[in-house]
Amino acid sequence: MSMGQLAQHIATLQDGVAKLGMQSTMAMESFSPTPPPESAAAILQAFEESLAQARQIVGGMSDADLMVNWSMTKGGVPVLTIPRIGLYRSIMLNHLYHHRGQLTVYLRLLDIPVPSVYGPSADENPFAGK
Repeated sequence: MSMGQLAQHIATLQDGVAKLGMQSTMAMESFSPTPPPESAAAILQAFEESLAQARQIVGGMSDADLMVNWSMTKGGVPVLTIPRIGLYRSIMLNHLYHHRGQLTVYLRLLDIPVPSVYGPSADENPFAGK
């Protein structure tokens, strides 16, 4: 993925996974690659919209809804079956963390200061402004 596609994927991941979880099954064959973004502003807008939609979808689910099994299939055969809450934890969150880490590599390779992701980065002075 290009850096722009990766940023777009990160921006829309929450909404996409929340919508996947509303279904009971997903065919692997239906996945499509992330299109390139139109602009940095479009990525930021997509992120805000995706996050709001995911909060609405997941926030509207009961505990019982979250424990319903969700499956991914390939050729009609289930290859993964987990409770919906597992989908949200492993794909919406862990998958997102993974891609955020990838994005920091792009930033480092382009000599762009890496922002705080999980706390201060090596590019931030913890004593500045004190």
